[in-house]
Amino acid sequence: MTEPLLGHESVRVLNEEIETLPVTVRRERMFASIAERQFVRVTDLAHEFGISGVTVRADLSALERSHGVRRVRGGVIAPSTAVVPERSFEEALGEFADEKAAIGAYAAGLVTSGMSVLLDVGTTTAAVARALVARTDLDDVTVITNGLSVALELEEALGRIQVIVTGGTLRRLQHSLVDPMAGVLLDRLRADLAILGCNGVDEEHGVTNLNLPEADVKRRMVAAAERTVVVADGSKLGQVHLGRYAALEDVALLVTGSSAPASELMALRRAGLEVVQAT
Repeated sequence: MTEPLLGHESVRVLNEEIETLPVTVRRERMFASIAERQFVRVTDLAHEFGISGVTVRADLSALERSHGVRRVRGGVIAPSTAVVPERSFEEALGEFADEKAAIGAYAAGLVTSGMSVLLDVGTTTAAVARALVARTDLDDVTVITNGLSVALELEEALGRIQVIVTGGTLRRLQHSLVDPMAGVLLDRLRADLAILGCNGVDEEHGVTNLNLPEADVKRRMVAAAERTVVVADGSKLGQVHLGRYAALEDVALLVTGSSAPASELMALRRAGLEVVQAT
């Protein structure tokens, strides 16, 4: 029987695995580590990620610009935006309800018969699901979701819409399925369209989410889709949160609502993002 790897050999194998990560993924994981621990030494990050101190400092310079971390002598401090309480699906359900319904209807209008659609968790994407059910002209649509609430919304349209649930570990607040297992399916897919919710859209920091496991699933959905549409009520514009899952250039369209501040709309459009206000 093969003995498990121990000691220095296990560290070497782990470091080799980390070094193969794309730089963007490494930096997101580094940011997650900083946010969780609040203060981390450069030497600790070098050991944790199996990279040199020079590479760590380059990563921290990038995270300082993109995520607002603060570099101090010998280490780095998490930004004040790193810890924000997450609200439940039910708490958010009644907020901006009419606006979310308009956003959902517009986003559902982008779907055509025969399409495959990735639809993630959230109250706005649940509004998209309800609008898809109302689209009686649609046929042979496949929706892949990691949201149990979204899947239940779509149940009424079974026959016209095939619903695939990713599987994974259940999170109580959003009734969402995350890794391990959620990513296994997504890494094997190529969908026509991803329609994703978020907690923040910002011209500099891109599209962000409060919860890191859900942000990782969203990132995989972006990678698996031919085209990504972000749906967000106006309160999300200009907000920045812990888990960045897409740069603005990764998003084909932002569908927002009537409460979106004009200054934020102008900034996002100036940054090159196509934005539609659903009414």
